[in-house]
Amino acid sequence: MGGIEFLKGHGTQNDFVLLPDPDGRLELTEARVAALCDRRRGLGADGVLRIVRSSALGIESGGEWFMDYRNADGSLAEMCGNGVRVFVRHLVDSGLVAERDFVIGTRAGDRPVRMHADDSVTVEMGPATITGTSVTVVAGKPFSGVAVNVGNPHLVSVVEDDVDELDLRDQPDFDSDVFPDGVNLEFINLLGGDALKMRVHERGVGETRSCGTGTVAAVAAALHLAGTDTGEATVDVPGGRVVVEVRRGASTLTGPAEIVARGELDEHWWAGLGA
Repeated sequence: MGGIEFLKGHGTQNDFVLLPDPDGRLELTEARVAALCDRRRGLGADGVLRIVRSSALGIESGGEWFMDYRNADGSLAEMCGNGVRVFVRHLVDSGLVAERDFVIGTRAGDRPVRMHADDSVTVEMGPATITGTSVTVVAGKPFSGVAVNVGNPHLVSVVEDDVDELDLRDQPDFDSDVFPDGVNLEFINLLGGDALKMRVHERGVGETRSCGTGTVAAVAAALHLAGTDTGEATVDVPGGRVVVEVRRGASTLTGPAEIVARGELDEHWWAGLGA
């Protein structure tokens, strides 16, 4: 058919369009990303993952492959834990990588990954750094939170009532002086027994079914509030369950990765979106 190859995948229902572009030839503009992610005029997704060689972008990395991740509004993002897992699943399934333990490049730095026999993926997420506190406001109600950096910014608020009751349809307010580039907002219930329940409003996207870096931030914040910086927890999100381990200066995220479709974008549609 001669179109532009794409795949569609998700990690705990945080869904992505994947664009194989080994040599970095695609002109991936904000307009094209936004159209791809639109659930009415495009394929529909929470973001776009371009699969490109680090060398093609002139990026110094210990990994051959670079995850060029864009939010649904077309803006660049540093890191996406769920996206990494889907990215890894495609690299292994397609034979682009022969090993199951390797490194990929991201804007937040190199990330070691491991694909398991059940097709789940563990990602070394780097440090989850507590950076302070702030407040977010949802439907007129303020929630204090712990600010966490996981290569991208997060604010984690513990909620006493069931997080399912929150109205996250609109953008919650946050302190733009603290987060000048925007912030991912996580709202969590502490379930006991090293288990959390979470909902998330992602920067540049809106509410999503899951956020990988957000689950790491949530566990790091919960541990911080408990007076420690080391531990492991399951995190239930609307799209499923992941396991997070936080250590001093490091963290891991383990969860499923699914490829659900593949095909070709119409070149006339793509060209019509302009540069």
